[in-house]
Amino acid sequence: MKVNSLKRKVLFWFGGVSAILLVLFGFAFYYVLDQSITLKIQSQLYKQSIQIEDKLTAGDSLDQLLQKDLMQNYEAAVFKEGKLVRKSRNFHLDNPEPLERYNDRFVMFKTEQYLKGVYVLTLTEPFNGKLIVTTHEINNTIEDVVDTLLTLIPVLLLTLLFLGSRLIDKVLVPVKRITQTANEISVNNFSGTIPLPDKEDEIKALVEAFNNMIIRLKEGVANLNRFNSDVSHELRTPLTVIKGEIEITLRKLREPDAYIESMQTIAYEAGQIEHVVENLLLLTKYSKENIAQTFELCHLDAMVLNTLEKYDMTLKEKQLNLTIEKLEPIVTEANPVLLSMIFSNLIDNAIKYTPKHKSITISLYKDEKIHFIIEDEGMGISKEKLSKITDRFYRVDESRNKKIKGFGLGLSIVKKSVELHNGEMNIRSALDRGTIVHVVLM
Repeated sequence: MKVNSLKRKVLFWFGGVSAILLVLFGFAFYYVLDQSITLKIQSQLYKQSIQIEDKLTAGDSLDQLLQKDLMQNYEAAVFKEGKLVRKSRNFHLDNPEPLERYNDRFVMFKTEQYLKGVYVLTLTEPFNGKLIVTTHEINNTIEDVVDTLLTLIPVLLLTLLFLGSRLIDKVLVPVKRITQTANEISVNNFSGTIPLPDKEDEIKALVEAFNNMIIRLKEGVANLNRFNSDVSHELRTPLTVIKGEIEITLRKLREPDAYIESMQTIAYEAGQIEHVVENLLLLTKYSKENIAQTFELCHLDAMVLNTLEKYDMTLKEKQLNLTIEKLEPIVTEANPVLLSMIFSNLIDNAIKYTPKHKSITISLYKDEKIHFIIEDEGMGISKEKLSKITDRFYRVDESRNKKIKGFGLGLSIVKKSVELHNGEMNIRSALDRGTIVHVVLM
């Protein structure tokens, strides 16, 4: 209904404007044609009047003049002091006396069928009178043109409305497709897209915008489904522990120490839930569309040093040898929260998975791009598992990492943060030899 309503509105305005333009064109055409015919007759009468005056002065009679080929379509008469002095045989202008008042004046008489032009020329010696020259009655073709226009304008208007209707239908085809595709979209169905037109115009821009919107909606729903799956997957265990601990504690009265131990267990599991939720929310908070709005000037070298300062005690406890190979002062526009998460997670992983008395090397420098490299001598990752380590909740080997706290979200957060900054992350690792993480920011 909306498409039909839009079509009717466009046709109404198009038809109204077209009708006004056609009527204005008709009036303009009529006026120009009338003026053109009038000027042509006036010019011809003026020339004939001058010629007749010259011939009369030379002694020729009016009949002799008007029998010549060039003057056969004209009539003439000479008046002096209100009296007819001489005239041609075919002169039959009704009531010519009032025309004697005019000096060198052109007059046009019009009827529905005929036109008749009259030119009054003041004669000099020896006549000292007025020469009146007229045309024969000329068919009034202007009236025929008016009749033609009255018939042609409605036909043209109907033709324009028909062509306009077909053109509107053609223009609205992509809009109809968008409507149809939008009606087919649901939370479980984002497969529909509209083929792009070949021409670069507003319709193609509209289709591209709609298709991009479908892609964004699909990604949003996928993120939401992934978030729900991740939450249910990771929170099920601590919630089960909390529920079981409460049930066991409430079965009978216990000593205060037992209640304290139970509450500590519940508090620990609640803390685990809090950390998981915070990390998951961080993964879903930012997107390509809104990340640029959060950018501000960031001093990357200072951020790296501040992060290392937080892990100073851990480095000393594990007696790790930290080497800063290169640290250039770099200022860039970025999201400070995500950059801090990149540095914090990578440094935290390197410390957690590097045995005592081993080394960690860090570099931060800039050429055409910004590079952050962290290399450790930790347990490393096998080739078959290297491609999975950025997946959410994936941990290389649960049996080897029971004493190492984590949820498997750190590298997933790092990967998304790097991608949101139009960067890339490369990981090279060898089992029991160590890992190199190279982050490149644009």
